[in-house]
Amino acid sequence: MAQKIGILTGGGDCPGLNAAIRAIVRKGIKDYRMKFFGIEEGWAGLLHAKAIPLDRDGVSGLLMRGGTILGSTPSQIFHEDVQLEKLMKGYKRLQLDSLIVIGGDSTLGVASRMFAAGLNIVGVPKTIDNDIMGTERTIGFSTAVQVAVEAIDRVHTTAESHHRVMIVEVMGRHAGWIAVMSGLAAGADLVLIPEKPFDMDEVCEIIKKRHKFRNFTIVVVAEGAHPQGGKTIKLKGQKDAFGYDTLGGISYWLKVEIEKRTGFDARASVLGHIQRGGTPSHEDRILATRFGVKAVELVKNKEFGYMVGLQGDEIVKVPLNMAIKDRKVPDYWYDIAKTFFG
Repeated sequence: MAQKIGILTGGGDCPGLNAAIRAIVRKGIKDYRMKFFGIEEGWAGLLHAKAIPLDRDGVSGLLMRGGTILGSTPSQIFHEDVQLEKLMKGYKRLQLDSLIVIGGDSTLGVASRMFAAGLNIVGVPKTIDNDIMGTERTIGFSTAVQVAVEAIDRVHTTAESHHRVMIVEVMGRHAGWIAVMSGLAAGADLVLIPEKPFDMDEVCEIIKKRHKFRNFTIVVVAEGAHPQGGKTIKLKGQKDAFGYDTLGGISYWLKVEIEKRTGFDARASVLGHIQRGGTPSHEDRILATRFGVKAVELVKNKEFGYMVGLQGDEIVKVPLNMAIKDRKVPDYWYDIAKTFFG
């Protein structure tokens, strides 16, 4: 009898999710004659045993599509024991032999707990923030950086034309991977990230010195960056769909402080969810495909409780519970970015 495999996407959407779904289904059907069912609306769908069959025709054309055809929901509430019990009942109602979960740290955290409770789970890491331990890159990160680079490139011309300080705010709640990589690729003059609380006096001094020979400055800032001794800036009383305090405004706070302290005209741009949308880059398409193929191999070999990951040029298996640890930007990457400050 063919194995019955569920596929679930959880948390925020990102480019490459559909490419991973396609790879899983194509590999499993062609090589192992597995049967696949897509869990609709993430964990909420599993809660109600809501699933659709997936075959070769059903995943045709998905390689270049953004978002997720299965839909997604926040994962935070499903960490509760009562919700976990309901998820396990949904798994059993669908009579699944195993479940492949594609998600970020919170989604994979739920998956890890379900494995610990006795279910057959394999994880695939995705998040534009690239902050999951055990893998050098996650699905969605490459496209987010590409979008940020294109946006930073565009503000260069208006910054130079009007002698302005242009501040571009990118995503990155706890880790500044998008800010560092897009800043390096686009030639930013300052990059501010959550891992390195900044000195506002030092920031303004760098800008002042730069304007003596180049009368414009490009600042890239992660949404979770904050000044030394200060806190991340949140929108009061607002939470996002995942239960987190809504971050936003560090770029506008910087604009006010820079204008006040330097006298230079400054403008702030927040990229927000633009970074999540659109078609995946070629790197995300390839990574998602390789992850999907490896995930099916883990299922076939009954190697549950693992997620796939990229280490060097190899796709490897790593313990699923590693996903709950944040992968921060190491000093050596930030030191490279600092070489070009000012």
